[in-house]
Amino acid sequence: MARILVFDSGIGGLSVAACIHQRLADVELVYVADNAGFPYGDQPEPVVLGRCRSLIAEALREFSCDLIVVACNTASTIVLPDLRAMTDVPVVGVVPAIKPAAACSVNRRIGVLATPATIRRPYLDNLIREFANDCQVTRVGHPQLVHWIEGSVSGNDLPGQALSDALQPFRESAVDTVVLGCTHYPLIQRQLARCLPDVRFWVDSGDAIARRAEWLLEQQGSLAATADGPEHPVRAILFSGAVPEGLAAYMTGLGLAPGDIRGHWPGVGGATATASA
Repeated sequence: MARILVFDSGIGGLSVAACIHQRLADVELVYVADNAGFPYGDQPEPVVLGRCRSLIAEALREFSCDLIVVACNTASTIVLPDLRAMTDVPVVGVVPAIKPAAACSVNRRIGVLATPATIRRPYLDNLIREFANDCQVTRVGHPQLVHWIEGSVSGNDLPGQALSDALQPFRESAVDTVVLGCTHYPLIQRQLARCLPDVRFWVDSGDAIARRAEWLLEQQGSLAATADGPEHPVRAILFSGAVPEGLAAYMTGLGLAPGDIRGHWPGVGGATATASA
């Protein structure tokens, strides 16, 4: 059975994992969340690089994987060359889906919802210049949104009015397409759509990553259909910090029922959580 390692600084990469599982139901996933270092946008680049390299190397020592998916925009802009030099396992990163957004926008007005770190990075300027040069692009980088989404795992409600207020620039610009430029954001797409009912297209990178993963596994000859697929779509989910309360139920709701759940990994004090986590 093929196995993919999905890495993020928190639970946002579960949106990517769900897309991969939907397309590749016979593939087993291992998920690593560096929530002790969350959010990466607040960390110096050398710190992000060191944490990513260390945790991914440790995960590969424990689990033989056929593919690595870095499901984090900030990490993808920093660590991909080093990871590819570190291991022979193919590595896939994620970038904001500017190209497909420009392809589907009718009124040529696009919103980019991302973290402040992503909004500031030159690579976003380059993507817009290359693929959406004829579009009016409105950027919103909200510092608290990823924290709200992380808290939703434990049952905390999103602050509806604050969320609506944060999206006001998109209303003012009359965008018809919004790029979800952080892997956390597809997890709350329904709430976002309620705030912005006039947006016609919501675009993220999850499906594109799943297609790329499928192609790479096919090239390796790693894909093989099984009778029932894996018992747990996510064989293990490993947190560098504490396991969020309510995690197992949240993942099951995404179609990603986990097997092994561990917190404070890979430290000696880390313990496997029970199914009630």
